[in-house]
Amino acid sequence: MKAREVKRARLVAKYADKRAALKAAGDYNALQKLPKNSCKVRMRNRCKLTGRPRGYMRTFGLSRVTFREMANFGKIPGITKSSW
Repeated sequence: MKAREVKRARLVAKYADKRAALKAAGDYNALQKLPKNSCKVRMRNRCKLTGRPRGYMRTFGLSRVTFREMANFGKIPGITKSSW
């Protein structure tokens, strides 16, 4: 799944200018002929390490599970377990 997302990201970057130009021109028939995965909406935020799609933390690029493990082991700088 991680490899599939990387492939989608490459396609989105490749066709971004062409897609924007076709949208501005209103040529929807040509838009339909572009690859489906070149549409930005089809991308999904996933954990960079595990590929988990749920519980994604955008600021770190990790899922909540991976984030907690790394934070507990001190592998993320500036993050400490709160206690009061």
